[in-house]
Amino acid sequence: MNNQKIILRADQILRTNPKNLSAINSIHQNSIFAINLRSMSKINQKILSLIMGTIIFFCMMTFTQKALAQDDVFTPLPGEGKKCKIGEDYYFEYSFDKTPQLGTVILKIQVFDRDGNKETSLKIAGDAGMPTMRGHHDTGMVEFQKNQKGDYLLPVNIVMPGEWDIRIIFSKDDKPIYKGSINFSV
Repeated sequence: MNNQKIILRADQILRTNPKNLSAINSIHQNSIFAINLRSMSKINQKILSLIMGTIIFFCMMTFTQKALAQDDVFTPLPGEGKKCKIGEDYYFEYSFDKTPQLGTVILKIQVFDRDGNKETSLKIAGDAGMPTMRGHHDTGMVEFQKNQKGDYLLPVNIVMPGEWDIRIIFSKDDKPIYKGSINFSV
């Protein structure tokens, strides 16, 4: 189907039934087409703008998540309370405030230097989501907050049952020094 026919057909569908948006999507799944906005009513222009904005939003979310998932390698971490080395200088331990379940759980990370002293100079960011549904429930990278004890805390909102992971990036002087992933089921 050439672009001129696509434009005319989409315009015709919108004029006769502005709510029949699924018909426009079925015209040609992989075509990029332009519609003459001057010939459309204000309502149809708003509907089209909403559709295009939604498409762009979901494309950007999907491409961003795929880029993050493909470019970064996150080391799977052992269970709670076990020492996880960060190079030669640091190690950390993590735990949850309760067994992960629907609702909010708090991930706590404690970082130590090689001598066992608590370390608070690192920055930690985490992205929680469902690996099988990337882009749908992901939080995006969020920086952990430190409490008065020097523990790093991240609230994680578990919105549905299934496999979850929290991808964590440790940084020193704004340079990533370690990437790990905590995997669990709800």
